Amino acid sequence: MEYRTLGASGLRVPALSFGTGTFGGKGPLFSAWGTSDAADARRLVDICLEAGVTLFDSADVYSDGASEEVLGAAIRGRRDQVLISTKTGLPMGDGPNDAGVSRHRLIGAVEAALRRLGTDYIDLLHLHAFDAVTPVEEVLHTLDTLVRAGKIRHVGASNFSGWHLMKSLAAADRHGWPRHVAHQVHYSLTGRDYEWELMPLGLDQKVGALVWSPLGWGRLTGRIRRGEPVPPGSRLHDTAQWGPPVGEERLYRIVDALDAVAAETGRSVPQVAIAWLLARPTVSSVIIGARNEAQLRDNLGAVGWRLESGQIARLDAASDVMPAYPYYPYRTQEGFARLNPMPDFTGRPG
Repeated sequence: MEYRTLGASGLRVPALSFGTGTFGGKGPLFSAWGTSDAADARRLVDICLEAGVTLFDSADVYSDGASEEVLGAAIRGRRDQVLISTKTGLPMGDGPNDAGVSRHRLIGAVEAALRRLGTDYIDLLHLHAFDAVTPVEEVLHTLDTLVRAGKIRHVGASNFSGWHLMKSLAAADRHGWPRHVAHQVHYSLTGRDYEWELMPLGLDQKVGALVWSPLGWGRLTGRIRRGEPVPPGSRLHDTAQWGPPVGEERLYRIVDALDAVAAETGRSVPQVAIAWLLARPTVSSVIIGARNEAQLRDNLGAVGWRLESGQIARLDAASDVMPAYPYYPYRTQEGFARLNPMPDFTGRPG
């Protein structure tokens, strides 16, 4: 396993980490993802550790806390061998203080997560969404308090816009509070919006990306084909409405390119899709998920080899989309490009 430094921290994380959204299986969304109980989860954790995957990601909203509980049971007795990442901020109830990251909610949420996980510290805590109500100074001061208390060790964000993240980083620098060293983001061949603003920000501010849904919400598993129905057992049947959208023709164009590269390399379609992500700037770790041992072992095959530059270029071209304003002029107009000579991440002038 390759290990990478997480953003501006000194923490080394594996290039692949394991997402535990498949643990617990409560509710219409998460039961479609997976229903691993503690015994199943322990076997998956065993396989991960054998392969050097030491970072496990969860969230309090995953199956209403059951994911953290199952993860805690699966790592019991080997806490010192793993890194735990979890997230909070999304609603956990209907009460007025059951959502967001106010000081009241954040302290309570961390204490609850520690109980469910059966540990006394969290290695990396992500704010699951930007809270536009709570002042950023209140959030960061509370995170500083939790770090000083030893309950969390590093802080990150998830699903922030560029200005959300930059505002938080600036406030942290101004007051000497912990900076976000990680940003958990959606990024895949079917979803490249991360490249427009958040990737340059990550490069400039040294914020490492932890990538969620690297297979495009199950669309890049190798089972989706042009002119064929979604196969039985695909989670897309039940969860497509919650996932990132992608146009049908663009999806098939990407799958065709993946098929071709997979044939050339002797790798599976998911392995090629993940390997493409591992070659991108700022990516510290790609979060893989699996409902069973076979899926996990296949995803683990994404490391230990690299795509050739020509193969990357073909995948880039197949998945390319024109950025939204204000980014597209830097690609299409010479004057803008002269002011911003850094190439974009398709290899063309910025």
